[in-house]
Amino acid sequence: MTELVEAIAKSLVDHPDSVQVRAVEGRPAIVIELRVAPEDMGKVIGKQGRIAKAIRTVVKAAATKANKKVVVEILQ
Repeated sequence: MTELVEAIAKSLVDHPDSVQVRAVEGRPAIVIELRVAPEDMGKVIGKQGRIAKAIRTVVKAAATKANKKVVVEILQ
């Protein structure tokens, strides 16, 4: 799942070298933390959070197929 989030994020931002993705194993779900450069934050979130919601939807669909529960957090 982290590879999927990383590929999507790197295709959206101006500074793909600063994209960091980390998976944290939690009790109920796996939390995927996404960090990007501050100037790229708007590109990952999108207007009214549409791009962030789309990323979460794609990851949730992939996780459901693998019988896992995944949460994507975009961190500053």
